[in-house]
Formats: sequence, structure tokens, C-alpha cells
Amino acid sequence: MPADRAAPPVADYLLLALLATVWGASYSFIKLGVATIPPVTLIAARTMIAGGILLLVLRLRSIALPTDGRTWRLFAVQALVNSTIPFVLIAWGETRVDAGLAAILNSTSPIFTFLFTWAVTRHEAVTGRKLFGVAAGVAGITLVIGLDALSGAGQQLLPQLAIVAATVCYGIAAIFGRNFKGLDPMVPAAGSMLAGAAMLIPLSLLLDRPWALAPSAASLGALAGLAVVSTALAFVIYFRLIASLGSVATMAQAYLRVPIGVAIGVVFLGETPAPTALSGLALVVIGVAAMTLPSRARAKTKPA
Repeated sequence: MPADRAAPPVADYLLLALLATVWGASYSFIKLGVATIPPVTLIAARTMIAGGILLLVLRLRSIALPTDGRTWRLFAVQALVNSTIPFVLIAWGETRVDAGLAAILNSTSPIFTFLFTWAVTRHEAVTGRKLFGVAAGVAGITLVIGLDALSGAGQQLLPQLAIVAATVCYGIAAIFGRNFKGLDPMVPAAGSMLAGAAMLIPLSLLLDRPWALAPSAASLGALAGLAVVSTALAFVIYFRLIASLGSVATMAQAYLRVPIGVAIGVVFLGETPAPTALSGLALVVIGVAAMTLPSRARAKTKPA
């Protein structure tokens, strides 16, 4: 008799919530950072600092990065679709778009992951329940932010499209991340960050002349939070969850970013959530559960 699929441990769901929190905070960090640091330089520094931290932790754990060319080519592709391109697109978009709207637009990544899985890779079962989870998550986000919050959508089309394009990249990256299942989660996290830094640092030197910049203390603090918390820590959790929950379920945390972002705004910025926020939060939780909880084991196979 085939073994039933074991339910993921509670720790995985706690990590999913933590990932949503640290990535939800990244939009505010980016908004503060790009105030005085150009987007390419901000993201080059983000990936360089995060990669360095992860490399140091690997050294302390006596884990070596792979040395073969194939793995580093995979790291480079992962860097392109999961950090280099989307990070720069979001940072550039946030020079013109509010952090809240960026979080809203970027929260649709589970939809793209679901669609890529359904149409291209088919590496996970695409069920009606997951489709329901996508719909519930979108409806919940709409209620959390309130319909009035979308009134600015379309007024700055190009930056908004850039953030949506970043979201498409994340959908691809969640599926591509399956290539690293046999590795310690910190290894692809460090490798992709270092590969991304190698791509972005020359661009930063060429485009922004960072030695001539005068970033504010707020921007430097935001950069530190972005690199250490929302990148180094976040990517270790991300690759851990890709291996345990799968790509569609891991990307479901994107729905949690919006209510978490609203809560951060209420506590630290004095913002007032939409009246429908609690109803929306309930739908978001239902949607995430539908996309992450394992299906019940099928009935036993018929005897031969």
C-alpha cells in the first residue's frame, strides 16, 4: 500500500507566516531606501550584504558552496528571476508607487505560480481547492485594502507594470527553485545572492557612481533591514519551504503580506485599515489554507 503523504509540521506554517512578515516589511524598507539611494545601487548593496552574511554563516556551519559550473549556472538563473530582475523592478517602481500599492500588486505571485504549474511544469497537482485558494486570496486582498485603495491604479502604468513583471518573475522562480532540493537551504540562498551581486555591482558602478552618493541615515538603516532581515533571513526560509511545502504553497505567503503590511502600518505609521479588513483577512487565511494544507489521502487502492 502506498504511503500516505505526511502533513507538513506546524513549524512550516509558522515559517510561512514569518516569511510573509519579513517580505511584507521589505516594501517599506525599499520605499525608505530609494529616497536617497538609486534602485540599482540599493539592490546591488542588498544582494552583496545578504550574500556575504549567508556565506559567513555557511562557513561557521562548515558547509562549502558547490564548485561545479552547472550548479553556479543554476544559481545565476535563480538570481535573475528571484532577485536581480524583480528586486530592481520593484525598487524602480517604488520611486513612483506607494509601498502599499507595490505590496498589493506583488501579492499576486501565487496566481502566476499556479498558472505556470498548471500550464507548463505540472509538477504539483493542480486541484479545484488550490484554484479556490487563489480566488479567495484575491477577494480577501481586495477587502483588506478596500476598493478605494485601488483608485490610483492605472495612473502610473509603467511603474505598476514593472512591479507586476517582478511578480511574474517570482512565480517562475518558485518553480525553478525545485532544482535545489538536495541542497541545504542556505546554499542556494547564498549562491543566488552572490550571483546577483556579481551582476548588479558593475551596473551600479557604471550607472550610479555610488561613491558620489550621500544617502540619508534612514535609507542606510532601511538598506540594513532589507539586506539582513528581508533578504538573508527570508531566502533561507524560502528555500526551506520550497523543499517542504512545494512552490505553489510557498508562494501562498504572498497573500499574507498585505494584511501583515496593514498591521505594520497601523502599529508603526498610524494608518487606518479599510472597514472590510477583518473580513478580508479571514478570506486570505482561508485561501492560504486551501493552497497549503495537504489533501486527505485517497482511498486505499483496490485489491488486485
